[in-house]
Amino acid sequence: MRRALHYAGAIIAGALSGLGSALWGAGLWPASSNMAFGNVDAGGWRSDFAVGSEAADPYTRLRVARHGLLALAKSEAVYFTRTTDDAGAPLREACTYRLSGGAMPAQWWSVTLYDARSMLPANTDNALSVNAQSFGEGAWSAVIGPRRPADGAAWISTRGAGDFDLTLRLYVPEAALLRDPDKVLAPPRIERLACGA
Repeated sequence: MRRALHYAGAIIAGALSGLGSALWGAGLWPASSNMAFGNVDAGGWRSDFAVGSEAADPYTRLRVARHGLLALAKSEAVYFTRTTDDAGAPLREACTYRLSGGAMPAQWWSVTLYDARSMLPANTDNALSVNAQSFGEGAWSAVIGPRRPADGAAWISTRGAGDFDLTLRLYVPEAALLRDPDKVLAPPRIERLACGA
C-alpha cells in the first residue's frame, strides 16, 4: 500500500511539474510572461538566439509554436521583442510613443506591433509596421499611437491592440551582432509622449 501511494504521489508531482513548465514555456502562465523570454537583452529588447536553430529545446519550440514566429535560422533573421517603454511601463493602446533608432546591423529590418495574443490588431489602419524601406539609411523615427499623426510622420497604429509588444526583425544580421548582440545593436528607443484614458 505504501509503495502504491509513493508511485501515485510521484505521478501526480510529475504531471503538475510538466503542466506548469509547459504553460510557463508557452507564455501562458503567469499571464504576464508573454514574450519576455530569451537569453539576449539589448537595451530591453529581448531575444533568444536558439530560436530557429537545432539548439532549440522543447520549451523554445513551444514558444515558437505558441507565438507564431516564422523562426528562420539566425543567419537569416533574428527577432527582438519589447513589451515596455524606455521608462519600464507596459506598452498600451491608449498611449502615444515615439519610436526612434539609427542604422541597424543587418541588411534589412522591420518593427511590427502585436497585441497581447501575439496577433496583429484587427483594425483597418493599414499601419502596423515600419521598415528600412520607409526610411533608408541613418536616423529614423515613427509615432506609435491610436491616431494617425497630423504631420504625416511614419505611424504604427495601436487601435484595437490593448496591451501590446513590438517585434524588431533583423534580416541577414551582421556576424558581429550574433557574437555580441548587446554591444553591437543600438536598439530603437520607445519614448512615451502622452496617455489617454
